[in-house]
Amino acid sequence: MSLGIVMLVHTAFERAEQVARHWAASGCPLVIHVDRAVPERAYRAFVKALSDLPDLRFARRHRCEWGMWGLVAATQDASTIMLREFPAVRHVYLASGSCLPLRPVQELIDYLAARPQTDFIESATTADVPWTMGGLDEERFTLRFPFSWRRRRRLFDGYVALQRRLGLRRRIPDGIVPHMGSQWWCLTRETLAAILDDPDRRAIDRYFSKVWIPDESYFQTLARKHSRQIESRSLTLSKFDHQGKPHVFYDDHLQLLRRSDCFVARKIWPSANRLYEAFLTDQAGAMSRTEPNPGKIDRVFAKAMERRVRGRPGLYMQSRFPVEGRENGLTCAPYAVFEGFSELFENFEPWLARMTGARVHGHLFAPERAEFADGETVMTGALSDSAALRDYNPRAFLASLIWNTRGERQCFQLGPGDVFEDVERFIARDANAQVSVISGAWAVPLFRSGGDVAAIRQEAARLQAREAAHLAVLRAQSTRARVRIWTMAEFVESPVEPLQSILAEIGQANPRGLAEVPRMADLTGFEQFLQDLKNQGMHPYLMGDFRAGTGLHPSPDAQRKPYLAR
Repeated sequence: MSLGIVMLVHTAFERAEQVARHWAASGCPLVIHVDRAVPERAYRAFVKALSDLPDLRFARRHRCEWGMWGLVAATQDASTIMLREFPAVRHVYLASGSCLPLRPVQELIDYLAARPQTDFIESATTADVPWTMGGLDEERFTLRFPFSWRRRRRLFDGYVALQRRLGLRRRIPDGIVPHMGSQWWCLTRETLAAILDDPDRRAIDRYFSKVWIPDESYFQTLARKHSRQIESRSLTLSKFDHQGKPHVFYDDHLQLLRRSDCFVARKIWPSANRLYEAFLTDQAGAMSRTEPNPGKIDRVFAKAMERRVRGRPGLYMQSRFPVEGRENGLTCAPYAVFEGFSELFENFEPWLARMTGARVHGHLFAPERAEFADGETVMTGALSDSAALRDYNPRAFLASLIWNTRGERQCFQLGPGDVFEDVERFIARDANAQVSVISGAWAVPLFRSGGDVAAIRQEAARLQAREAAHLAVLRAQSTRARVRIWTMAEFVESPVEPLQSILAEIGQANPRGLAEVPRMADLTGFEQFLQDLKNQGMHPYLMGDFRAGTGLHPSPDAQRKPYLAR
């Protein structure tokens, strides 16, 4: 009878009864406290169900509201009964009705017997505690908290704000250095008796009764005052999420709990039948005899918390979808956007696909339809080429395309004739985007159409105004995409070098240089076309400085075969 169990119960009484009998079967006396909020009928039924256990006592009931003094008062009364009724108890273990022993109880008894003077209680100063939630660290000890944070939130927040405004501060009792830690501890009889019999207990209790969440600081602070030897850790595996709420363990956590090597775990789902059957009935093989090491599974919890808080890059969570800036990356993988290339070069998409092995689309945001590669009408993930479906949410369309084809580089064309108003800022803010622009190349199809310049002028002015606004977005300080912009004049003068740099960014650079570049459109007479636009009253400035006689006209031989770079 060297280990006594103080159990706090407020729900799931059938499971609490099962666990209590498990403790009792190993010779552990129990003192159980049942929350006063539990109906009298349920309480009496629970007491009757356990009436056959000789070493079981029930403590005076308190209302145990989260963050309030009742939890400490309940623990004090139950611990007092334990020390008075069971003098052979050397360690007292505080547990809840949702706690589950993971290893045979005798192993815990042997472990404590080998450490008769050690108190196992997590206890750290407020400066060393990184897990507090709600912005109250030292203030929980210097302000008063008479109102329930859960039931009377407005009064709680208002009274805190009032105390801050008036500069009110409480005096911490002499000899007390506030510490914090897990509520679930295992103390020696000597330390627990010293805490309960402290000559200043009345003043200490009065002080802690208005501390916020005193069950995480009362025993943790007083143990530092009275303990001979503290091991600042809990023997109970208890994990919390980023909001300070406890993780609940379900049946599929069985192997995870086995890996922890801990003696006890909380919080167990009452309907986790597989866990209760595995750990309460399989005494011999439940766990190996080794030092408890919850750190072995900390990595799993850290990854799970990061996944829950941040999500996966480029995959939109419903909890973040309405709030711009809370996503974990706009897209999940790098992709390339080409503006003006398909207008300046013939068969640019097949050439790029051949040189890079990437999936090269046409104009994904063309007014008529999304021009998927190879003329596909439906892409991976059931993305349709329908313009109506795409334009309903073009950002989601692009993010879904990149997500559904992850592992394969996507490239597509964009131009001022496309419907890109709702997606251009998205691309500009996306660090995964590689945007290459030949400004003014939209004029090449107009030039080659052979139409009357007077009739073309209005369309040219519209496209130029749209591209100018688009370039302003790409050049904004908020842009995170990798953006390269060339005027058409400078690109035509030396196309090999920029093409090589683009392929190098995609990851397909040839150390010997490009063996082939795509065929450039015949620009004979393009300078005169630009002059004709000027004569009609339009100033085509985005193309750069095209002047007659600059040697930009391809020869007849060059038109019959691609450029070679040696």
